Amino acid sequence: MLVRPIQSEKAYSAQAKRNYMFIVPAGASKQAVIKQISEQYNVTVTSVRIAIRKGKATKFSRGRHAYPGTTYRQDKRIAYVTLKDGDKIKVFDEEPVEEEKADKKADKKGDK
Repeated sequence: MLVRPIQSEKAYSAQAKRNYMFIVPAGASKQAVIKQISEQYNVTVTSVRIAIRKGKATKFSRGRHAYPGTTYRQDKRIAYVTLKDGDKIKVFDEEPVEEEKADKKADKKGDK
């Protein structure tokens, strides 16, 4: 089962309350989500809430006047997971910037 974390502003602000958001398969149960997240991230899950986000309506056309209409993007099943105190999942960590590359560029400019 593939469980993907959501990286958005809403998910980032929820991290302060130990809540994390994941996209889960349509047929996944709460017990399966708890098992997968605890195995994948080595954390203790205290609660799970699951909701379905309806897909957005998008316009489409097959030419200038042929069959214009509206279609819908695929629905997504979202799991809101709360972790035990002290447990964290590193979703939004940025990679450290390499200072060596910046130093090399400064040296090249100084050589000229």
